[in-house]
Amino acid sequence: MSSVKEKNIAKIQSTYVHQQEVAEIASARKRKLLYRRLSLFLVFAAVMSYLMITSFISQSSTLDKKVAQKRQLEQELTQLKKQQQMLKEDIVKLNDDDYLAKLARKEYFFSENGEIIFNIPEENKGKNNQ
Repeated sequence: MSSVKEKNIAKIQSTYVHQQEVAEIASARKRKLLYRRLSLFLVFAAVMSYLMITSFISQSSTLDKKVAQKRQLEQELTQLKKQQQMLKEDIVKLNDDDYLAKLARKEYFFSENGEIIFNIPEENKGKNNQ
């Protein structure tokens, strides 16, 4: 127990010691300010990184949606172009009198003079084809 005794040590009161104490306090203060600046910079960098990453993710998801929409619209466009081509062909055919007469005979059962139309039910057509 006696080895753990507190010893009273007197400090030397000189200008050099005083300057060293002031220098230690100043360096401790500088170190403390440095840690504060670094921690503030780290927080700022983390916030900026978070904002940039969320912005990138939202933009990439929006871009994916737009690409999918573009593909769908391109497919629709090709279908509409095919339909437009078919309609143009129908317009050309409907301007032909022979085609109109054939269509009227087929769809509306019109007949020419002396022509007899026989209507065969659809069920019999299916049996004959097999």
